[in-house]
Parts: sequence; structure tokens; C-alpha cells
Amino acid sequence: MKSAALRRIATFTSVACVAALCVLHARAVAGDSEPVTARDAAAAAPLGPPVPPDAAAIESAVQKGIAFLLSAQEGTPKAQWPYEGVYRVGGEIPVGYRIGGTGIVGECLVRTPGYSSDAARQEAVRNACTFICAGIREPLMNPVYEAGYDVRGWGYCYGARFLLVLRAAKVVPAGMETETDAALRWYLDAIQKTEIPEVGGWNYARQPGIETPSPASPFMTPPCLQVLFEAKAQGLPVDGAVVTRALDALQRCRTEDGNFAYSAQRQTREPARSIPGAIGRMVCSESVLMRAGRSDVASVRRAVDAFLANWRQLEIRRKKSGTHVGPYGVAPYYFFFGFYNACDAVELLPAAERPEYRRQFEQLLFAVRDQDGTWDDRVFPRTRNFGTAMTLMALQCPQFPAPAQWSSK
Repeated sequence: MKSAALRRIATFTSVACVAALCVLHARAVAGDSEPVTARDAAAAAPLGPPVPPDAAAIESAVQKGIAFLLSAQEGTPKAQWPYEGVYRVGGEIPVGYRIGGTGIVGECLVRTPGYSSDAARQEAVRNACTFICAGIREPLMNPVYEAGYDVRGWGYCYGARFLLVLRAAKVVPAGMETETDAALRWYLDAIQKTEIPEVGGWNYARQPGIETPSPASPFMTPPCLQVLFEAKAQGLPVDGAVVTRALDALQRCRTEDGNFAYSAQRQTREPARSIPGAIGRMVCSESVLMRAGRSDVASVRRAVDAFLANWRQLEIRRKKSGTHVGPYGVAPYYFFFGFYNACDAVELLPAAERPEYRRQFEQLLFAVRDQDGTWDDRVFPRTRNFGTAMTLMALQCPQFPAPAQWSSK
């Protein structure tokens, strides 16, 4: 079934039927000829309310989410929103997760409506900015390290992204302009210094030895690339060769059926049947490739349709222990990362197609909202910060300025 037909049918069929058709479409693009069953439709059907939230419900959810995020800022002084996962350094949440998580929540507070008149948010963001700028002096953020499994790259990526958002919105805290500019340039330099040798791109799970070639990750490489795209758009120095190598690496992760391998050093032959575990990687990778002129609308649409058809495989793992659990190796932390990037990808589709896709994603996000008005994907309390911030931004993607595109010129 063609995507256009699928979207027309979606306007007047029941949710369960739409879900079944999404499954059929995803299988068609993946080359899977198995018939869709009632069980497939039930597994793909959204949970929760029978109708999507309206604009007032979304606005109310955003304001409630902001209030929670402000209450959750921690530290002495309160300046952080650490991301919390299973990985620890010396028994503590690593500084890369602390900086990265703080950057994501800070970005959300700045980008949601009303920031310019909200003194509480401005104070929270000033404290976060101070913490992130100080992060460049942390020994475990040094870009000269031995690689292996290490999450400092998430600090580089989302620390820089937060500071870029402040600059773009012209809301760098008063008196911090010089400090912010120096920290931003440091983070951007660290991203570029830590690209994978010979292969290109980035991966938080690398072979030991910073000079050792390793597979690139289509989970980490796209957000790093988007940061570099935005940095160049703001007139900051970016090495075009680093970007080119990373885009090449990302394309090597892609298979003919639109799947993206979890990591790849050479051209992959990832089986189509693993697509349910790849949907988060698919939407973010196709989006960043399209913004660099290396993908197209059809590929982005295929990724978004696959996400809608298979999102239940992420839901099965949400709020569960463990990381890459079979059959698709899905980790809980893909959930809201995937939804945010899927909503971002929708904005690359033709204008006539976006409302129906937005409706479906809004409905799904409200269906997985917790009773206290927040969103969480892990078994750790601090990940509620991350889940809520990513969801609030996902719901507002239509109102955000278009992310920067890449040109080698």
C-alpha cells in the first residue's frame, strides 16, 4: 500500500485499522511478505485516549512538565538534571551524563513558550549554563582519553547543543557571554577531536585506544552531526572533513531496506527483520542525512512509517531493567530519544502529510504519560527529567525553527 493512500485512510478509519495498515506498510518497505494478523494490529494499536489531545491539552501538559523540571533540578547550588543509566564511574553517575542530561532539560526550558517572561526558568537555565561551562574543566571530560566504553561524548554533544540554543535564541545569561562562547568552542572542538579514526562518526562504545578504528553508531552520530550543522550555521569553526567522514559512516550503517545497523565499520547487511529494534536509529539517521542532501522524502517517510508500525517494541522495554534485550536488542533509553527524533523527522515531510502524522504521535505520547503528568522510560528516578524534556520538545517540533542543514560550501 502506498504511503499517500495510508495517510488518506488514516483520516477516517479506526485507530486499530490504521495501526494494522502501518504494520503492512512497514513490512512492505522491509520486503517482509508475511500477512498482517489481528495480533499484529493489537500490538501496534496505540494505548490511551481514543482521540488525540487538542492544543489546550498540549499547552497544559507543557506547563505541567516545565513545573516538574524546575522542581527536579538538583545539586548545591541547584544546577543539574543528570541523566541516569546503568553505567557508573567510581559508583557515580558519570559527568558526561550529568552535562548531557542538564543540556537537554535546559534546552527544553529555553525552547518552550514563555521563557522570556519566566524568571524561575531563567534562573534555572543560568545555573545550568554555569554548570555546563564549568564542565570543560572536569578531568573526565578531557577529549584525550583511552576510549573504550565512555559517555563523555554525550556531554560534548548536548552541552554544545544547549549553548548553541542559548546563542540562537539570544538568551545567553547576562555577563556569561565570554564564558559561554569559550565553553561552546571547547565542546565543539572535543566532538571533532573524538571522531573515530579512519571510519568517521562517533560511538560511546568503542574499542580501547583513542586511535583504534571502531564501528560508528547511528544512535550517537546523528545528534553530533546536527550540532556541527548548527555550529556552522552560527558561524563557528567546523571541519568539513569531519562531517563528510561522519556522513559516510552513517550511510554505511544503512541497508537497502532502510534499516540502520546498531554500529557498523563497513557496509552492513543487517536483516530486515531487525527493523523493530532500529526504528529510533532510522528516524534520526534519515533526518540528518536529508539535511545534508544524502537522503530524500521517501526514505524519511519510510522511517517514520516503520516507527509507527513498530513502536510497541520500544514500549515493551520501557521502564524495564537491563539494556539490549532480545529479540531486537531494544534498550529502554531508545524510547523518548526515538519519539523526539520521529517527531522531528515528520517536519521534513510535505506539509500536507504532517498533520496526520503529528496527530498519531501526539496521541501515542499522551498514551504513555504517567499519572503525575511526566514521562519516563527507565527504572531510575532521574530519567523522568530526560523523558519529560524530550517529550515536551517532541510535542512542539512544529513550532520550532527548522534545524540547520549542511552544505560543504
